[in-house]
Amino acid sequence: MHHNPGMKSPARLLPLIEEGLIDTVVRQLMSGKEATVYVVRCGDETRCAKIYKEADQRSFRQAVDYTENRKTKNSRDARAMAKGSKFGRQTQEAAWQSAEVDALYRLAAAGVRVPTPYNFLDGVLLMELVANADGDAAPRINDVVFTPEEALRHHASLLAEVVRMLCAGVVHGDLSEFNILLAADGPVIIDLPQAVDAAGNHHAQRMLLRDVANLRAYFGATAPELLGTDYGSEMWALYERGLLRPDTVLTGQHTRATGPVDLGGVLREIGDARDEEAARRLRLQNPS
Repeated sequence: MHHNPGMKSPARLLPLIEEGLIDTVVRQLMSGKEATVYVVRCGDETRCAKIYKEADQRSFRQAVDYTENRKTKNSRDARAMAKGSKFGRQTQEAAWQSAEVDALYRLAAAGVRVPTPYNFLDGVLLMELVANADGDAAPRINDVVFTPEEALRHHASLLAEVVRMLCAGVVHGDLSEFNILLAADGPVIIDLPQAVDAAGNHHAQRMLLRDVANLRAYFGATAPELLGTDYGSEMWALYERGLLRPDTVLTGQHTRATGPVDLGGVLREIGDARDEEAARRLRLQNPS
């Protein structure tokens, strides 16, 4: 079997090549503060390899928001993370990488539209390459121009994904037009290093509301009718009460209850309105 040599393989990918998980490296797709992504060939498949940068190669945001409530297995790890020792930084690094990997596996299992993860080895995540109709790497949605109809459609499908994520107990925490790709069959959510546990993290509600607000602002620029919606609060209120399901139909209108609802009063008002309507009908039938 003869392989085209592709580009020179980055050292960090050599373990995956030796394990037979990757055959050739095609090209670099993306380089960010936290990771570099390569397009690779695995047999007949084109995939992505995301290489997380080592702690000393990038400015690790000390994001307490995001690491809160990540379970650290033993107290030595916890102490080291608190001290910020070299071992602690490595532990935190591993926690940060595996948080994205864990979230990805969890969401893929829940049927959320994320890249399918295949393997995680030595700080490298091997996953599906999200492609457009031509089989090339799909663009980020911030690079795509939408009609108002498309904006409404993509916004609706992304809201459904956010609901599905929340039902799986995950909040993305950094959802915006910069980490959603437009695949041949619709939007796919990427980049989950900030993902938090919806039930266990104090910041989960704030992060969910921000994620949903980001979608509203981005698609609302093209479809202004979205700007008056409040899907985030509605979603969170249902989630908190244990009523959110992947197929829940949202209205986008959420009135925050200001106190206990006076159900009797509401029913009386409905009754009064009904009586008035009946009286009006009678008057129309029998004009005096």
